[in-house]
Amino acid sequence: MPVRKLKPITPGQRFRVVNEFDTITTDKPEKSLLEPIKKSGGRNNTGKMTMRYRGGGHKRRYRIIDFKRDKQGVDATVKTIEYDPNRSARIALVEYTDGEKRYIIAPQGLEVGQIITSGKDAAPEIGNALYLGDVPLGTILHNIELRPRQGAKMARSAGAFAQLVAKEGKYGVLRLPSGETRMVLLTCMATVGSVSNAEHSLQRDGKAGAARWKGRRPRVRGVVMNPVDHPMGGGEGRQSGGHPRSRNGVPAKGYKTRSKKKSSNKYILERRKK
Repeated sequence: MPVRKLKPITPGQRFRVVNEFDTITTDKPEKSLLEPIKKSGGRNNTGKMTMRYRGGGHKRRYRIIDFKRDKQGVDATVKTIEYDPNRSARIALVEYTDGEKRYIIAPQGLEVGQIITSGKDAAPEIGNALYLGDVPLGTILHNIELRPRQGAKMARSAGAFAQLVAKEGKYGVLRLPSGETRMVLLTCMATVGSVSNAEHSLQRDGKAGAARWKGRRPRVRGVVMNPVDHPMGGGEGRQSGGHPRSRNGVPAKGYKTRSKKKSSNKYILERRKK
């Protein structure tokens, strides 16, 4: 799925890099799998702004994604590959032999007409969902559960994947996209392959208006605020701002915010690379 650099016929197109959308087969979503999305504009139930720089943006509808793949032992045929405005990956509409339709995250290489399945008897092929205990070592995986029957939580965004590197007792050892190595129960499910639309990171908005389409308003830097508004604000002239930190004073640039008492720390064998 290549990207396309536009000709600089306007200032906004000079640096714009867009997706070709060549793998998408339809622009009409399945109506039975749509839900409305209500925009909050960053306001809470009393109308107070609790999240800054939110508002506007194009209207969207949510596509209900099957992250559990719990319809096991039933073959499904891939009907379409579609664009989803709510995520970076592409999604695929699959229809089971009993007529039920579901959306799944489309892995790289999944094609219309392909047969996929899930469960203990599934082969380790692209698009099939298996228990980690049934996956061969070295297999590339995505949509990985952290707890059995919880639904996929890891490696869901465009181009993401993890690799099963070992099996130790009742745990499988996964090397995650961040470089972290952690243990996950072998009774958790994962889907074979990497997530589609790997070129998503190469896209460039090209102009400020493209951020407004996504519902993002202009963000004010802390350095240009007053001391009452931000720890890095104030000073005569253009000051550097001191140590980088958030509006609440939490340091940035390398300061670890993960709790040392977090219960899941024992499952992490190697922390992510800096």
